[in-house]
Amino acid sequence: MPVYKDEKRNTWYCKCNYRDWLGESKSKMKRGFATKKEALEWEREFLQRQSSSMDMKLSSFVDVYFDDKAPRLKERSIMTKRTLIETKILPYFGDKQMNDITAVDIIKWQNALLNQEYKPTYLRMIQNQLTALFNHAERFYDLKDNPCKKVDKMGRANAKELNFWTKDEFEVFIQCFTEEEEMYRIIFLMLFWLGCRVGELLALTESDIDLEGGTVSISKTYFRRNKTDYITAPKTESSNRKITIPQFLQDEIKQFLDRQYELMPEERIFPITDRAIQKKMKQKTEQAKLKPIRVHDLRHSHIALLIEKGMQPLVIAQRVGHDSVNTTMNIYGHLYPNKQKQVADLLNAEATGELKNNLVDMETEKRFRRAGGWS
Repeated sequence: MPVYKDEKRNTWYCKCNYRDWLGESKSKMKRGFATKKEALEWEREFLQRQSSSMDMKLSSFVDVYFDDKAPRLKERSIMTKRTLIETKILPYFGDKQMNDITAVDIIKWQNALLNQEYKPTYLRMIQNQLTALFNHAERFYDLKDNPCKKVDKMGRANAKELNFWTKDEFEVFIQCFTEEEEMYRIIFLMLFWLGCRVGELLALTESDIDLEGGTVSISKTYFRRNKTDYITAPKTESSNRKITIPQFLQDEIKQFLDRQYELMPEERIFPITDRAIQKKMKQKTEQAKLKPIRVHDLRHSHIALLIEKGMQPLVIAQRVGHDSVNTTMNIYGHLYPNKQKQVADLLNAEATGELKNNLVDMETEKRFRRAGGWS
């Protein structure tokens, strides 16, 4: 029997043999179980994971999923996925076997989350994690029946309405900062006028800013989790880019950097967290009596301003680091003015112009014939 009693510690331990993915014999020991039943349960789940059996619990398959995906995902993505799975999926499905989860189970799970009044975009993020697990199981581990394919996705990929400030609203906001709050003032100026993500801004060093060339180089992002700072590659490959800086902002940035006497070239210019920025934004928004928006909504504000000024989607996509123009249009397409009336007017003018020319030609021919026609 692979389960044994540790008389000295008064606990149980399990020792089992298995073959790895290369077919080589291996053994695994796990100690510290309070009961024999717990040790046997662990052994059963472990062997199912090794054999990739879809009789394993969803909680065990999550470990398989991350073992497979870890080399292909950024650390921040893994943390985000794990948090959503552990808090929103495992409490419902963790003890269920993969083969036993049905479309009805998923509908009940969706209804429970829908009753909690989460934002539609957040619901879609949660849904995507469950769908990713089952798609992975179907594609690589021969799951015969994928219940996610039978159920409509909950939530929406993009917000129905974007929340952002106009330039005038931002000007009211930025006037609230004092000289002692210069760092925050520069942060918000850069977020609004460059349209970068807050993590991209917080990762910037002095060497990333070329004031002579008038550009900011985006090549990394910053985030903080569990009291630990992380600097990683940016969100996507297209996020690596150079953003041109308007002249007035170049002057503002230069003045700020000139006063940072002890700043090293590779040291973060803004040594704070996104939470601190959000807190300051909330404080100043209330002071200015403006509608509340998130820090990320300053990026929306930047893009909305560019659209208002007639910038083409391709230019915007390149500036803000979108994967493609489709991403820009999917999120911001409704902000572009409706050109259908303009198209109809253009076609009408073209059609009536041709008709007029035809009438002129016919009248000319009549006059010509009355005058004797061709000789």
